Amino acid sequence: MNFFKRYSSLILCCFIIALMAGICRCCTMIAAPQISADDFRIYITPGETSRQIVDDIQSHEPEGTLTGLRWLLKFRKYDDNIKTGSYVIKKGAKPIDIREMLSSGAQTPVNVVLNSCRTTDSMAGSIGAQLMADSASVQAFLTDSASLASVGFTLETVYELIIPNTYELYWNTSVESFMKRMAKEQESFWKKRADKATGIGLTPHEVMTLASIVEEETAKTDEMPVVAGLYMNRLERGMLLQADPTVIFALGGERPKRVLKAHLEADSPYNTYKYAGLPPAPIRFVSPTAINAVLNYSRHNYLYMCAKEDFSGYHNFAATLSRHNANAARYQHALRASR
Repeated sequence: MNFFKRYSSLILCCFIIALMAGICRCCTMIAAPQISADDFRIYITPGETSRQIVDDIQSHEPEGTLTGLRWLLKFRKYDDNIKTGSYVIKKGAKPIDIREMLSSGAQTPVNVVLNSCRTTDSMAGSIGAQLMADSASVQAFLTDSASLASVGFTLETVYELIIPNTYELYWNTSVESFMKRMAKEQESFWKKRADKATGIGLTPHEVMTLASIVEEETAKTDEMPVVAGLYMNRLERGMLLQADPTVIFALGGERPKRVLKAHLEADSPYNTYKYAGLPPAPIRFVSPTAINAVLNYSRHNYLYMCAKEDFSGYHNFAATLSRHNANAARYQHALRASR
């Protein structure tokens, strides 16, 4: 008893010191900078646990310890309310800051880069590769009339819905929200260009339709305004457009290597060898470059075009059929010689 009385103060002091040391260590683990790696991004998908998320962060920080973050997430019962998304972990971030970011769902947007492409399947694949939504659900939306109607488009005008560009979005954006955003972007795009379309005698819908043909005809951006001018000349003269890409689209299915005479008999409003004027709608997703090429088409007197005999991807243009036939003969001669 005398021993306990004699040393009780000392024991109490030691206990307090140990407790304070433990508290300090916990505070250090929670508040001190833990991330030494350069900024990196993590993606949280449905069904993940806090352990998996911390392991993911740890994989970018092999030298450091994230025990403090594990404790914080467990203490705050983060597993009960995990928020999906993409988050950027900053260099020097404290566990308490990371916990707050994850718990509040304070995502960092991603840049979704959408390129011009021919089919809804290709576009769905590109979107699905860059967002949490899978490509199958994107494709389902793009091929469903009711879904498209909800954002003001149809199965026929689906290629007008998405203007290929780079968009800043949250990674876990739903398919429906994504499409609503695309519809607004399309509207904004045309607000800046509607007067230009009117100035050349076309509607935005007609501009996109012609631009889709131009983009199929040439991959050379500096040639697009010339090709656009050629088709504008044909439209103004009431001539058939006779654009091979529209015939290929009318055929559907797998693209033929060559457009044959039999293909030109396809009975479709998209067959510009049979029906005058523009086809009913675009035949692919259209880049802003092709759209601007139509809006600023070159003024010339060309009515015909043929691939150049140097196989450069460019074309020879002609104002008369006789000149066009001569250009075509040169190309055929070069083609035979290359075999």
